[in-house]
Amino acid sequence: MKPLLTLLLVLGFYTLSTAQMPDAPPRSEGEGPFDRLIIRGVNLIDGTGSPAMGPVDIVVEGNTITEIRNVGYPGVPINERRRPEAGPNDKVLDASGMYLLPGFIDMHGHTGGSAQGTVPEYVYKLWMAHGITSIREPASGNGMDWTIKHKKMSEKNEITAPRISAWISFGQKHDGPILTAEDARKWVQMIHKAGADGIKFFGAPRDVYAAAIDEANKLGLGTMTHHAQTRVVYNNALTSARLGLTSMTHWYGLPEALFEDKIIQDYPLDYNYSNEQHRFEEAGKLWEQAAKPGSEKWNAVMDELIDLDFTINPTFTIYEANRDLMAQRRAEWHEKYTLPSLWRFYAPSRISHGSYWLDWGTEQEIAWKKNYQIWMQFVNEFKNKGGRVTLGSDAGYIYKLYGFGYIQEMELFREAGFHPLEIFQSASIKAAEVLGWDDKLGTIEVGKLADMVIVDANPMENLKVLYGTGSIYVNEDNEVVRHGGISYTIKDGIIFDAKQLLRDVGEMVQKAKDDEGFEITQPGLDY
Repeated sequence: MKPLLTLLLVLGFYTLSTAQMPDAPPRSEGEGPFDRLIIRGVNLIDGTGSPAMGPVDIVVEGNTITEIRNVGYPGVPINERRRPEAGPNDKVLDASGMYLLPGFIDMHGHTGGSAQGTVPEYVYKLWMAHGITSIREPASGNGMDWTIKHKKMSEKNEITAPRISAWISFGQKHDGPILTAEDARKWVQMIHKAGADGIKFFGAPRDVYAAAIDEANKLGLGTMTHHAQTRVVYNNALTSARLGLTSMTHWYGLPEALFEDKIIQDYPLDYNYSNEQHRFEEAGKLWEQAAKPGSEKWNAVMDELIDLDFTINPTFTIYEANRDLMAQRRAEWHEKYTLPSLWRFYAPSRISHGSYWLDWGTEQEIAWKKNYQIWMQFVNEFKNKGGRVTLGSDAGYIYKLYGFGYIQEMELFREAGFHPLEIFQSASIKAAEVLGWDDKLGTIEVGKLADMVIVDANPMENLKVLYGTGSIYVNEDNEVVRHGGISYTIKDGIIFDAKQLLRDVGEMVQKAKDDEGFEITQPGLDY
């Protein structure tokens, strides 16, 4: 086994497999792009932070927005004289009363893997069904070449998939571990030439780490770090930012940067990092070991990160089960949309990454609830002071399903104190800035690419309407019904029926269940 693979397995980041993932099938979904597309009568949330306005008509030519025209006022008939005239060959999409937003960007989107049994078509359609038109693929767990190949296929719209920004795990495709600064620079040059967009670090010795970050910055590659506890003593979030790192994912490294009375986390003396319950149980106590909110240290670290133009991608959603395991395990979408192989991967296990429910109970959940309160306060204050925060889900682990987990991340941002308009900024333009795409994506403006989300209910009033399963409400006849679920996802001017994409996924899951005679049961129970 190669040393790098051995290291990753020891650190426990992912359960890796040498089995090659299949390619996504050729695209058979979606209409367009059209010479001219007119979207009629929609309410616009443009992603800039501006409030909703409408009704408007939006004109798209090919894959570019060419006109946004106000065609009336709420509660009164449309002014037909204001409308852009439709020619005989134009495509007209009636979105009267609906809401249109920029396509969402998932800044921590793994494309599944053989360990989870999640083929790319399954993952891509779940993302697209939830309005995710772009992803940052961190670590390229299916291999750099595979990821870059799918990035190119998506760029050409040969497959039904979000745009892919390919960020490569540091050291991938290197013969053995990278031990010198010179080798680090050569490796960065190699992935840049291959077509990578960025690097994901888990940590490295200071000189190697610094050289790789410096070379990436020179070449215009993005950099992000999951500050693993096995390496955070070398570099926490602040020391990484000082080296030129541009972004971090999760939150490891932030409390360590805020330590005042220690250098190393207060590990129990029987702690073993390879025991994932130890790893995550003790991680849930980290924020309480840091400087107090509002303290001089708290503010100094936050202010310096902002001055360094550092970006935080918190991924609140991936740890949500830590504070309420039963709720995440019993989420209503699992029954219909979670593959049997993925359900087995989630199950309590001493081996699978993120399946650390060896003896998880009330005490662990209470600690994590306290952890979230401080973590969320830091992220919200960071945003309020001008720091950049983006949305990511890290789905495929810890009972978190692709697409659904991303919408839950929006709900958790709301819990943290973000206004819905701030959430949509983080989901679009803030992410586009990190990827270097803000000149063409991230907002609904003339001249930008036509990546859009259309939903039949107001997502500012209730973010749950963005879930594929929609939101429950009781109508005037006292009937329990659902509304929401994204209606259309538009990428590059191509209109995808989001509900049909979700039906496709449901059929994949049902076939897998039928083939196995499988039913979801709860761990340790027969129901």
